[in-house]
Parts: sequence; C-alpha cells; structure tokens
Amino acid sequence: MAYKSLLTIATSPNGLLPAVTAAAQIAALNDAHLDALALGVDRTQVGYSYVGSGAVMIAAALDRAEEEARATEKALNAALAAQSPGLRVAVESAVTQLGALTDVVAARARYADLVVLPLPYGANRGVEDEATIEAALFEGMAPVLIVPEKGMTATDPRRVIVAWNQSREALVAARRAMPFLRRAESVSIVVIDPPTHGAERSDPGGLLCQMMVRHGVHAEVTVLARTLPRVSDVLARHLRDTNADLLVMGAYGHSRFREAILGGATRDMLEKAEVPVFLAH
Repeated sequence: MAYKSLLTIATSPNGLLPAVTAAAQIAALNDAHLDALALGVDRTQVGYSYVGSGAVMIAAALDRAEEEARATEKALNAALAAQSPGLRVAVESAVTQLGALTDVVAARARYADLVVLPLPYGANRGVEDEATIEAALFEGMAPVLIVPEKGMTATDPRRVIVAWNQSREALVAARRAMPFLRRAESVSIVVIDPPTHGAERSDPGGLLCQMMVRHGVHAEVTVLARTLPRVSDVLARHLRDTNADLLVMGAYGHSRFREAILGGATRDMLEKAEVPVFLAH
C-alpha cells in the first residue's frame, strides 16, 4: 500500500506553509495526487436577537468567511507554487458555518489515503482547526498527519515511535502508517507500564512487532515505566531522547457533547508535539 491520494486543508492564510510543504513532499515521494482545500469558516452562533437582526448577522458573517476563504486560497496557491514543479495538485475553496464543518471536511477526507493538517494549537489557530482534525479522523475515517510549526524535518522519517496499548485505535494507526514504517530505518514499539494481567503480559508488543517484521519493518519493542504523571509526558520525553522523526498513535474520542471530541490523551500529546504525529481511529 502507498499513499496515492492526499488532502490538506487550510482554515487561515497564516501558518499553512509547514503542513502544505509536508503534504507536497509526501505526495512527490509516493507519486501521489494532492488535493488542497481553502476553507472559510463562519464562527458566529446566532442565538437570541431582535427580529430581522439575525439574518443581517448571518449575511455579514458569511461575507467575512468568503473573504477569508479567498485570502486563504491565495496563500495556499503561493505555498504550493514554492513546491517541486512536477507536483500534481488541485486547489479549491469552500465556505461553511462552524456547525456544518464536519460534513464539508468528512466528504473530502473519506476519499483520501492521508490527510495532512497543521497543529491545531498556537497563536494563529482557532476552534475550527481542532474541529477539522476531528472531522477527518472520526467522520472521514482517514488517517491524519499533524505537522508542528517547525515542519516535518524528515519527509521520509528514519526513526519512528509507535505508541502501543493493545487498543483497536493503536492497531488501526499502526496499519495505516505502514508506508512510513516500511521505509523507516528503525521503528520502536513503545509500551508504557504494560498490565500484569493483560493478554500480552508475557510479551508486550510482541505480536505487533511480529506482524511488522513480516511486512519488512525494522521493528523492536521498548517497554517504559510510567515515571511521569501522564503517559503523554513519558512519550514526549522518549521522543526527545531518541531524536525520533515521527510518532504513530491511536486517536481517542468521546461523543458525549459533540459528534467527536479528541480524547484527553490525544489532546495532551498534540499540545506538546515537537515532531509530526500520525493519528488514526
């Protein structure tokens, strides 16, 4: 399997270059096609208002979203123009209200092998950025590569960490990341405080490692103690200690308050991400 259809989405003209560059380089490496979407988002929530004022507010908000979409599309085209000339790419723009963003993103993500997006937290990021990730992961059912502000230093990652906890989500992420894993020089399956009475108590991560090796992956298992309060803290320190190029992990969500909300462990990891994070659900 290879990534043949990539998608990147920009919700602002600011800070889009790292994700666009990573998406373009991955597309070139895999001889793939890249679809790029400039999204203008109406973030207003019209509640109680005087008769007639709601329509005025909606019209003004949509006009503003259309202006943002045009500015974002212009920045997107400029970023793509700086990439390799042989890149096969299609650019489009769309306008949506925040409440309908999930449908707009999911409709495109469902047909992508990989969605490449910027880190959703930072000075130039808004609520729509996390919502875009959630839509691609949970409703679009696509793997998502999150690119930090400093970019993807190794388009073809040499040292990859796979976070393993025997969950369905972690297994899906490992399978979806196989094109990256097969090309890596080393893949470390990291297990943090494995349960003493679990199914893999005698050989944590062993079966996953066996599966990867059969696919030609240079994999090994690393067991770590939970020496810090949060699992994400242990992972972040291990990524720095090993100078890893990529983290692969399952994305966890809850559907109590919204269609999909990134779970605490996923959000904690993204908030401190220094390297690209590959997520799948």
